[in-house]
Amino acid sequence: MSCRDGRPVKRSKGRAKVVRFGGTCARSRYCLQHSRGFGGDHLSTLVPAAASRTERGVVRGLLKTVRPHQWVKNLFVLAPMFFHKDVFLSTAQGPALNLVVTGRALAAAGIFCLLAGAVYTINDLADVAADRLHPIKRDRPIASGSVPEGIARILAATLIATSMVGAYLLSPWLALVAGVYLAKDLAYTFHLKKVAFLDVALIAFGFVLRVLAGGIATDVHVSGYMLACTALLALFLGFGKRRHELGMENAGKQRASLEAYSPGALNVALTVTGTATALTYIAYTLDPVTRTFFNSNSLWLTAPFTVFGIARFLQLVSGRAGRGLRAESPTQEMLRDVPFVSNLLLWVVVVVAIVYKLRPNG
Repeated sequence: MSCRDGRPVKRSKGRAKVVRFGGTCARSRYCLQHSRGFGGDHLSTLVPAAASRTERGVVRGLLKTVRPHQWVKNLFVLAPMFFHKDVFLSTAQGPALNLVVTGRALAAAGIFCLLAGAVYTINDLADVAADRLHPIKRDRPIASGSVPEGIARILAATLIATSMVGAYLLSPWLALVAGVYLAKDLAYTFHLKKVAFLDVALIAFGFVLRVLAGGIATDVHVSGYMLACTALLALFLGFGKRRHELGMENAGKQRASLEAYSPGALNVALTVTGTATALTYIAYTLDPVTRTFFNSNSLWLTAPFTVFGIARFLQLVSGRAGRGLRAESPTQEMLRDVPFVSNLLLWVVVVVAIVYKLRPNG
């Protein structure tokens, strides 16, 4: 008689005992146990404890694979609604949350979160060999083997189908933008991410598509300033990501395009795009159309927070924030950095105070 994983079982004083050969029975899917011997009652019972632990590990691995911490990028989908003052409505009883507009905006953001999860899963499937060379990415669920590749493929297909159907139900135009976003990311994953600078341009294009999607979902016009700020900020963040990766071990082996980058070139790109982002945002706050629309001359007060955020990001991706490079991505570095998060929250508070003044657009 043998255990499920092939190891023999021998009788010892009325109980079954597993003969172990270089492993433990707990690692097999099921373990054969006997409570009263071989010839009597309760001959055998299959205990799925190990299987249950494995399934929980797969679920945790799948959740890690879709990168929920990266979904913060999809807040860009909410930007058109936020800056068009449609979060609240004026009613006889006072300001009230616009459930229709906010609901559609949040649904669109959720759709892009599902799409992002699918793309991250496909990316990990495509990069499994390179990830195993990375000092941090080798612990990703697919690269480490904790999530079977077949299950990961099913997850990606399910997320794509769900997100595309949801986008179409909100608006056919939203489904078109989501489809372009997915096609762009698939092209990036399988080929274009190997082309230096074009890879970052495609990342920036993805952020622009997020903003357009938010405008479509909420029926809000997206201004040229918003698109310009989004594109420049996304380029800045993309070059920052490459600068962060360049400082990691085996950089060229785990991402082909990094061989064409140099710290000097990326520092120049970061300086140019960071400066352009700050200047464009300042110009937006001082533009007469902006001041008339928000009925305020004070939006420029939010500019110092923007400048500080850009400067702090440069410190984080270059390892000059006093702690070196400790996270897998700049997004994780930012979310763990107290000064950066505090500055972001203060920016939100000041923007809300200036834009809404407790008197939202009616």
